[in-house]
Amino acid sequence: MTQPRFGRIITAMVTPFDDDLDLDLDRAQALATRLLDEGSDALVVCGTTGESPTVFYDQKMDLFRAVLDAVDGRAPVIANAGDNCTADSIDFARDVVGLGVDAIMAVVPYYNKPPQEGMYQHFRQIASAVDVPVILYNIPGRCVVNMTADTTLRLAHDCDNIVAVKEASGDLAQCAQIISGAPEGFEVLAGDDEITLPLMALGGVGVISTIGNIASARMREMVYAQAEGEHTRALRNHLELLPLMKTLFLTANPIMVKKALELRGFPVGTVRLPLVPPTEEQVKELVRVMEHVGMMPA
Repeated sequence: MTQPRFGRIITAMVTPFDDDLDLDLDRAQALATRLLDEGSDALVVCGTTGESPTVFYDQKMDLFRAVLDAVDGRAPVIANAGDNCTADSIDFARDVVGLGVDAIMAVVPYYNKPPQEGMYQHFRQIASAVDVPVILYNIPGRCVVNMTADTTLRLAHDCDNIVAVKEASGDLAQCAQIISGAPEGFEVLAGDDEITLPLMALGGVGVISTIGNIASARMREMVYAQAEGEHTRALRNHLELLPLMKTLFLTANPIMVKKALELRGFPVGTVRLPLVPPTEEQVKELVRVMEHVGMMPA
C-alpha cells in the first residue's frame, strides 16, 4: 500500500476565536496538536471549515504561523490560499509559501462564475507562481460553478505541482472520470465526509475532513481499513459515523462542528457573522446523535 502524499485523513481544522471573536492562537495551536495526536495525517488551515471568508489575510498569516510552530514539522500543513481574484491569490500564495507551509489549497473562484477556461488559467497562474504542491478545491455548492473533470485533468497533466483535488461536487461519476484519467501521482480526495468510502472504492486516496475535528481516530480507522482491503470493517465504521456526518451539516459549516468540539470538552469559541450559533433544537439533535455514535464524553 502506497502512502498518499499528505496521508489519508486530512482534517480541515476550525479556527478558534476568543469571547471577543478575535483569533485565539493559543487554542489553535492546542487544536492542531490535539488533531495530530488523535490520528490526523495532515491539516488544512483556514479552509471552509476554518471560516476563511471572515478571516482576513493578515489574520490568516498569523494563524498559519501559529499552526506551523505548533506542528513543528510533525505533519504536513496545508494553507488555504486561494480566493476569487487571481492576482490577489497569487500575491497571497507567495506570501504564505514564504512561511514554510507544505502545500497550498486553492478554491474554484466563487461569485465570478468563471467559465472552464477561466478556471484553468486561474489555477495555472497560481501554480506557476509557487514552488510547493497545490491542491485544487472544487465545491460547486459554495462557488456556484462546477469545475469539470476535463478541466481538472487538464490542470493535472499541464502543471507538475498541481498534485491533488479536493472534490466536493458530490458527483461520483465526475470523480471516477478524474481518477481514471489522472497522471501518475495525482490524488483525488473527498471533500465531503459522507462520500469518503465510495470515493475510495473508486480509487480516491482519502478525505479532507470536517468530522476529523472531533473524530480523527475513528475516521482514520475507516480510511485505513478501506485502503488495506478490510472493506467490511471500513463499511461498519462509515455507517456508525454517518448520522454524525449528516448532523454536522444541519446548518452551514462550521457552526455544528464548533459546537461539537465544545460538547467534547474542547471549546473553540463560536462563529463570526454572518454565521450564527446553532439553535436550541439543533444543539439537542447534535447531542442526541453524538450520544448515539458514542462521541459524548463520559
